[in-house]
Amino acid sequence: MSTDDTQQAREQLIDLAAQFYDQFELGEIPHMSVPTRTKNNIEYDEDKHVWVYGDRESTRSANSVRGARKLLKAVYTIEFLSDQLEEDRSSTLRELYYLSESWDNDEAQFSDQDESNGLIEDLEIVSGVTREDFHMRPEESGATIMGPLHLREQTRRGEREIHCQEDVGEGGYQIPNNPDTIDFLDSDADFILAVETGGMRDRLVENGFDDEYNALIVHLKGQPARATRRITKRLHDELDLPVTVFTDGDPWSYRIYGSVAYGSIKSAHLSEYLATPEAQFVGIQPADIVEYELPTDPLSDSDVNALESELEDPRFQTDYWEEQIELQLDLEKKSEQQSLASHGLDFVTDTYLPERLSDMGVL
Repeated sequence: MSTDDTQQAREQLIDLAAQFYDQFELGEIPHMSVPTRTKNNIEYDEDKHVWVYGDRESTRSANSVRGARKLLKAVYTIEFLSDQLEEDRSSTLRELYYLSESWDNDEAQFSDQDESNGLIEDLEIVSGVTREDFHMRPEESGATIMGPLHLREQTRRGEREIHCQEDVGEGGYQIPNNPDTIDFLDSDADFILAVETGGMRDRLVENGFDDEYNALIVHLKGQPARATRRITKRLHDELDLPVTVFTDGDPWSYRIYGSVAYGSIKSAHLSEYLATPEAQFVGIQPADIVEYELPTDPLSDSDVNALESELEDPRFQTDYWEEQIELQLDLEKKSEQQSLASHGLDFVTDTYLPERLSDMGVL
């Protein structure tokens, strides 16, 4: 982030705090409105091809003690972020929660990290500045890339060039908190394979899948961090690479795919920045359980509830997902990526992925 960008982010935060003072001067009760972050308030933007917040809003208002506390915490947080930007420092979301315990007003302190995380999201929305531009970092996600990609990264010690196969170990290139500090120099990749689990990611690397198929293997590490989704989108948009997502075959893993392709509900204000609507789901599909006779586990009650909820989720209301989810409810089964090993350790790279990716037109 450049000095000018940092100054602009700081000014937008200060302008936001100034709005509260302006409301006081006008005799208004200080307030701040933000979109309601629920699945009932997301809608598809036909122009941008992403899911965004609708018109429903929630108001943080000082007309109640609870609302006044929320605004007080917002003002203290804005002051902290403004000072942090001025000093060119950074901090983690976890550190912000603990830092609040040192603030001179007990009422401004956060009760838990969910509260401080939620406030950062509110400030992102109303200021139009991302938390990365606030210099706020999550705890390290450890997500990585392995494949034929040459890039240049801006670091505190200056620029460094890295090839994501030749200059890294088997663990791959670790994605930085802010992927917008990266320039893509060259790539021989044909597509991106985003993988949920570390075990499957390691299997693909050990079997040389990235070499044989010119694949960029992105380890999502479970529910993907924003940095992982951002770099995936940039790779798709700037290098014109198809994105495929390979997860377990359960409702929670479908939501991992959904966060890559559709965006998450709590960050729908950043869907255009983070989501890759063209991303395709490789599997494990419910249909694969039948076709490949995979080992399974029974669906739990929470699995069933999650699948039924996805049927009502506008992001999953497509013919493909409705068919697959209904099939899984009928089967009453779920299956993991590693279940493919029941056909041998090479089955996933020699048979399953080549067949699925060919069917999808990626290979």
